[in-house]
Amino acid sequence: MKIAVGQGSCGIAAGAQKTYEILENRLDKAQNELCVTGCIGMCYLEPIVDVYDGGQLYRFVRVNETAAEKIADAVNSKDLSAAFEFKISEDDEQFLKKQTRIALRHCGVINPEKIEDYKNSDGYKALSKVLSSMTPEQVIEEIKISGLAGRGGAGFPAWFKWNAARQSEGEKKYLICNADEGDPGAFMDRAVIEGDPHNLIEGMLIGAYAIGASEAVVYVRAEYPLAIRRLKNAIEEARKNGIIGKNIMGSSFSCEMRIKAGAGAFVCGEETALIESLEGSRGMPRLKPPFPAQSGYWHKPSNINNVETFANVSWIILNGGAAFAAMGTENSKGTKVFALTGKIKRGGLVEIPMGKTLRDVIFDIGGGIKNDKEFKAVQMGGPSGGCIPAELLDTVIDYKALSATGAIMGSGGMVVMDSDTCMVEMARFFLDFTAKESCGKCVHCRLGTKRMLEILTRITEGRGSEEDIDLLEELCRTVKDGALCGLGQTAPNPVLTTLKYFRNEYEEHIKEGKCRAHECTALLKYEINPQMCKGCTMCAKKCPVNAISGTVKNPHVIDSGLCIKCGNCKSVCRFGAVEVK
Repeated sequence: MKIAVGQGSCGIAAGAQKTYEILENRLDKAQNELCVTGCIGMCYLEPIVDVYDGGQLYRFVRVNETAAEKIADAVNSKDLSAAFEFKISEDDEQFLKKQTRIALRHCGVINPEKIEDYKNSDGYKALSKVLSSMTPEQVIEEIKISGLAGRGGAGFPAWFKWNAARQSEGEKKYLICNADEGDPGAFMDRAVIEGDPHNLIEGMLIGAYAIGASEAVVYVRAEYPLAIRRLKNAIEEARKNGIIGKNIMGSSFSCEMRIKAGAGAFVCGEETALIESLEGSRGMPRLKPPFPAQSGYWHKPSNINNVETFANVSWIILNGGAAFAAMGTENSKGTKVFALTGKIKRGGLVEIPMGKTLRDVIFDIGGGIKNDKEFKAVQMGGPSGGCIPAELLDTVIDYKALSATGAIMGSGGMVVMDSDTCMVEMARFFLDFTAKESCGKCVHCRLGTKRMLEILTRITEGRGSEEDIDLLEELCRTVKDGALCGLGQTAPNPVLTTLKYFRNEYEEHIKEGKCRAHECTALLKYEINPQMCKGCTMCAKKCPVNAISGTVKNPHVIDSGLCIKCGNCKSVCRFGAVEVK
């Protein structure tokens, strides 16, 4: 039997390395093969162990140490039913069955550390086809037919960028992969690199051939050590197999590839800021034009796409652009990967054809809201995106439809929120992130985001005024119109969308000093209901500032002047007497 242990970052964080060690020590190695794989996308079920018995797959989930021992014994005895208590449920199986996987097709299936596994899954056949029977112009035309748009957020046609770089004059050209995935809650690119690095390499080499680049660079954030290690290993494997370097696969095409680890600046997700960082300068956006296709890395013609974009390329070449275009909508072709996080039952990676609705993803695939609470909103596009409310849950997932709501597709972050989420605090959280990540080059972004953050902070602390809402909207428009790059231009989106759909919460914070979600600590008031208090004294004992007084078996009282709103009293009260207002 073949036993594969999911060892993406999520699996390792859940204890997959210990699971692997137990299986390694306990399995009969003469009869079984143990290997690692990447993240299958079901992060909420990690650690995951897949057992292949002939043509049958048995998937075991949440495999702790005890489960690993039982699975090993079941494999050794060739009676897997002995471990079926850890087998994935039919309900959880729907998570994958309802997806269409192209960019993620190998993730969690093959061993990312062995080129043979990738080759056995049609790996590098697309590159061979391109080098043996297609001109660069034909490659670009196939990408054009596919309708593939850049998956980094802007949704710009990939073929157009490739063609522009192809037509630019210059003996030296560069192809760059943007793997600087900085959105809070987004981990699509990381999972692709960790689980299927050769697919990225193949897509990049096809792109390099199409534009005439002799050097390719992957700019990946340094916070992804596992992704960097596996990609470095894959590059070396590809080089040994004649897939990277001179005269690739015996052709006249030569291309080198290397990795650049970025320092984690969010602004380096913008392509010209990324180029500045690659050149050794501080990551700050350049004025455009000229565009990178004409003057990019070292002022040479360059093309930049993100990981997910390149991860689709080999599939398109093998299956035809028309097959990719057949999926999706008129304006948005193919599939899109989303990182489903937040107050969701089934958190992880989801790849679906464009045209599905938010409801399909959140409830049909994601299983709905944790603890069956009320769905409130979903943040699309990370700090650059916006909040889409419950009444728009049937919005179609494509670039045009999402933009109409005030949000954006973005790179694919999808943060789900329930009724316990304060939308004012959510806007403040994302703006705090973008204000800190601003490179400071332009005044609108450098100062405008800080002024907006100050207003939002005042409101969440109960110090806001009615004039603040109008001022906030004015600042949003000014920053949006005046900022130099995409970071500043989209930073107001979370604020604008929460003002649009949840204005009543802003007004409650200001006029009533109330946070309905009980998230804004400064607006909370802890009180003890005398009818429910039994005088057990537990709350008084746990109060760190002695703000609670009372005698045994008699109702207690909280001194609001001393209370620091830590919540200890509520957490220890067994009678539900502590109320938050």
